Amino acid sequence: MTAPSVRLAWREVPDTSPRREVAWGILRELLPEDAELSNPCPRCGGPHGPVRISGAPAVASVTYAGTLAIVAVADSARFAAIGIDAEPRVDRQRDAAGLSGVLGAGAASLRAWVRVEAALKADGRGLRVDPATVRIAETADGWTATVPGGDALEGWDADGPDGILVSVAVRAVSAGPAAEAGRATA
Repeated sequence: MTAPSVRLAWREVPDTSPRREVAWGILRELLPEDAELSNPCPRCGGPHGPVRISGAPAVASVTYAGTLAIVAVADSARFAAIGIDAEPRVDRQRDAAGLSGVLGAGAASLRAWVRVEAALKADGRGLRVDPATVRIAETADGWTATVPGGDALEGWDADGPDGILVSVAVRAVSAGPAAEAGRATA
């Protein structure tokens, strides 16, 4: 499932290019020409925080999976925030280490991890919140996420590049009609 006002795009990152440049290139293709991008860190101000857009009615999120840069862009009239996360289905190093303990006691699934990461990005605090405290609940159209001290988030598992799991989470502008608007299948 994907929300009709959310656009996803991805591109291979060449060995000679910085990942951020590729991701921002994709964003610039999806946004109006006069949109400006920045990503100040909320803690230190350095250029490695969540993507911020000025000059366009949009919110965006970026993730990297394997050799791919993947972006999500949404209409800011409908969504106050968006988060995207993606992971290769097979990653020898990650698979050898396992996901035990990353979401609390016991093993976690890769799908659960991708959903939690997307929710934490949409929440805006990222890994400053313990991932084990995020609660995901299945719904008819996807899933919801509860992040301690944050707003309600809705999410879904999106179609993405072959071999990559992708999840998207959004925070609606309001809990009114925008949050209840229908979805379209990707």
